[in-house]
Amino acid sequence: MLLIECPWCGPRAETEFSCGGEADIARPLDTEKLTDKEWGDYLFMRRNPRGVHREQWMHAQGCRRWFKAQRDTVSYEIQGYETFDRPLAAMDNKEGASK
Repeated sequence: MLLIECPWCGPRAETEFSCGGEADIARPLDTEKLTDKEWGDYLFMRRNPRGVHREQWMHAQGCRRWFKAQRDTVSYEIQGYETFDRPLAAMDNKEGASK
């Protein structure tokens, strides 16, 4: 099971969270002018990378807050967390390992 560290509640089991998919997707400004294909691409087409990927997560069975996680899709290792008001923060054990 994946252990996810909520920026507010601390480490919790993956089952407490809901994945919101790929992070940093900008909504088109003038949606009225989009073709059906462009609108469909925005709504449904997502990258599915092998390697480092940024995702949105919600602590559904905890504080119900959204945050972003940077995760390696091959090893499932979470490399850091980011709230919507604070930039990416490396995990404590990662910082200790690099010293």
